[in-house]
Amino acid sequence: MMIEILFKGERKEIYANPQQFPFIIGDYAIVEAEKGEDLGIVHQLGSMLERKKSDAPLRNIIRKPTSSDLDKYRDNRRKEFEAYQLCRRKIGEHGLAMKLVDVEYQFDGNKITFYFTADRRIDFRELVKELASIYKVRIELRQIGVRDEAKRIGGYGSCGRKLCCTTFLKEFEPITTQCAKEQNLPLNPQKLSGLCGRLLCCIMYERDFYREQMEKLPAVETQYQTDQGVGTVIDCDVFRETVTLSFDNDKRSVYHYEELKPFKILHEPKEQE
Repeated sequence: MMIEILFKGERKEIYANPQQFPFIIGDYAIVEAEKGEDLGIVHQLGSMLERKKSDAPLRNIIRKPTSSDLDKYRDNRRKEFEAYQLCRRKIGEHGLAMKLVDVEYQFDGNKITFYFTADRRIDFRELVKELASIYKVRIELRQIGVRDEAKRIGGYGSCGRKLCCTTFLKEFEPITTQCAKEQNLPLNPQKLSGLCGRLLCCIMYERDFYREQMEKLPAVETQYQTDQGVGTVIDCDVFRETVTLSFDNDKRSVYHYEELKPFKILHEPKEQE
């Protein structure tokens, strides 16, 4: 049986459970890690994980944690806060143009990972050497993007739900303002941006639907010769599949797009890039 384990910063991985330990969602588990052990929380069980797992070999769940293991886990959380404060100070001392986002201790203490954002590539070799001399363990500095930063920190979107990146999104798709234009959304950065400052991931969810619908519907400013005279398309409703035509006498009429097919097209605007 496979089990998905959740770690700090919404990091999730799927593990094998060869010893068939009984788990329920919310239990703690100690698992194999790179050159050591890690501890996380059971996030998902069942056959659905077969569809989520990658082709890479699965690491194993080692055992259930003891009370002393959990004490060590909580102590690591305290150490992470202290390491965060120290690393921020060292970044300032080295004059590095980087923003420290988070610190994560591996459960066994053999590795500490420092996550940061930066506008460009940073030479942090001297910083790594200094941190390694202080902690005497393997140090990893990992540069992440601002969307990954939001994923690690978490939060709630304007919809009132937890951020998509912290719940189900595994990869970030590139999103452009063209996606918003296709859905007739107002090009207001404050309304279209998420907590990460980038365009909302949810803009992509209905993009295929809008594209499919807009292929059926005429473009705005298309002119038709109708039984009421020459009408110009001023609006399209992708949900009702209706088109609003405006006539010279300021009259407006709404047609289902199928009703427009018998009418002759007098003018069709060129596609805009």
